[in-house]
Amino acid sequence: MIRFENVTKRYDGAREALSNVSIEVAAGELAFLTGRSGAGKSTVLKLVALIERPTRGQVIVDGRPLGKLGYHEIPAHRQQIGMVFQDNRLLNDRSAYENVALPLIISGIGEREIGRRTRAALDQVGLLDREKYPPRALSAGEQQRLAIARAIVSRPKVLIADEPTGNLDPDLSLEIMTLFRRLNEVGVTMLIASHDLQLVQKFGSRRIVLSGGQVSSSDTVDRAAGVGT
Repeated sequence: MIRFENVTKRYDGAREALSNVSIEVAAGELAFLTGRSGAGKSTVLKLVALIERPTRGQVIVDGRPLGKLGYHEIPAHRQQIGMVFQDNRLLNDRSAYENVALPLIISGIGEREIGRRTRAALDQVGLLDREKYPPRALSAGEQQRLAIARAIVSRPKVLIADEPTGNLDPDLSLEIMTLFRRLNEVGVTMLIASHDLQLVQKFGSRRIVLSGGQVSSSDTVDRAAGVGT
């Protein structure tokens, strides 16, 4: 589903953020990207979403080499990619419902279908009763769940998340990761960047470790005892 083939990314005037990286995330898999700040985690996710393009090498998502996509094809690609960020990037001048509905409106979906899918996504993250609230009226955990609803409302095949629990306490972090696990169980391929190794350990998924822009290891960690999904 996601494949990097000898990918190097160099930003203008900077060192290589990624150097000859080859990784693969299978369809339906949940994998974590870990590593210290500056290791290249965010760059990997930006390449998947075509926010950036590689300097060398090839990124393939769902069988499509992204290097062959023209500028006009990028929006359609991103509709297949749900994105969740640490700062959630919600619009505080709009309601929870409007924040989640926005990707569908941009895609030109009909109003009735927008309503059905938006409320289904809000219900999936436990926020249906908050649909009229602006994000600033929600708790930190609710805001992050709202960002996840927005990411999944377009029914993406792939969901990527960049430090989605970085601003949350341990209990809320576990809540968010458990929600990701449930989404993965219904077939969404997931790649999550996280520095919280204890949280990653609890879920027993494959961990791709980056160090200095290179893959230092890729393995599956044993799930901690007593942690459910």
